[in-house]
Amino acid sequence: MRGEFCKRVGISTRALRAFEKGEKRPSMATLSRLADELEFPIHFFFRGDAPTISADAASFRALSTMTITKRDQALAAGALAADLASWIDGRFDLPDPDVPRFASIDPDRAAELVRNEWGLGEGAAPNMIYLVEAHGVRVFSISDDYADVNAYSLWRDGVPFMFLNTLKSAENGRFDVAHELGHLVLHGHHEAPRGREYEHEANLFASAFLMPRGSVLASRLAGATLPTIIQAKRRWGVSAMALIVRLHAVGLITDWHYRSLCVEAGKSGYRKQEPAPMPRESSQLLQKVFGYLRSEGLALSNVADALGITKNELERLVFGLVPTAVGGGGEATSDGRASLRLVRP
Repeated sequence: MRGEFCKRVGISTRALRAFEKGEKRPSMATLSRLADELEFPIHFFFRGDAPTISADAASFRALSTMTITKRDQALAAGALAADLASWIDGRFDLPDPDVPRFASIDPDRAAELVRNEWGLGEGAAPNMIYLVEAHGVRVFSISDDYADVNAYSLWRDGVPFMFLNTLKSAENGRFDVAHELGHLVLHGHHEAPRGREYEHEANLFASAFLMPRGSVLASRLAGATLPTIIQAKRRWGVSAMALIVRLHAVGLITDWHYRSLCVEAGKSGYRKQEPAPMPRESSQLLQKVFGYLRSEGLALSNVADALGITKNELERLVFGLVPTAVGGGGEATSDGRASLRLVRP
């Protein structure tokens, strides 16, 4: 693949390695061909050092089955998102990070503490992207070029980031947000939050956060049938499978009943196609940011130019998170920054 790229650009692989390591500078003609092939504006290569994200800082699922190339592509996109987040932070008053971090705590208990701190009580969790954005999490999308990365999250300079696969069902998307929130809360003190144990803990946190024990126990779902579960899942905005797992975890269905429901759901195709799907959740913050910029006469292409990237690359960072048409959404403050009022749902 590298050899094919070099052939198209007209350079040797040795020259490419030298460019990457900073040992040699390409001529303007070569740089122009590199820019064309990579589909980045030529001034991107004259920026200061771009932000980087270490693989040790990010929580990736199924890291053992992920190729290094896919991982590095996702991290590179994450670095561009961090650049975009910094650009937005410099022009808008955004919510300060308000995500607690706990060390060595039971995931169910951690979920309960976060819900209480955020004033959710035992009620169903609202729009999950709105919720985490209102508490300072910067949310971006993962390009379909490496959608098999699934989702990942990290802390960067005290700011929590989430990168989501927006091609999933709305229910699975909500669970992904809660799962990544679990990583931020439970594993924020770890340099490399990865491995089956961490993923299991994040899943337990997500399940408890979306489906609080008290509300599930009060739901009268003991011995529930699959049609009852499909109807009840709307209450918490989760998938049928997620609710089946939670009912088993809190003791409302037996081991045998749990296995039977899993088999029935699998045969019905509910592991791949969600029954009675709900609408996909989007970003309130990004919608307001780009709505305000549009009202000021700035298009996505202007923002991309300011960041030194292509409009397509910018769109990949917000794909599925922002409606195609956005309106205004902010008021200018005395220091020239726009104040965005994120409604905590």
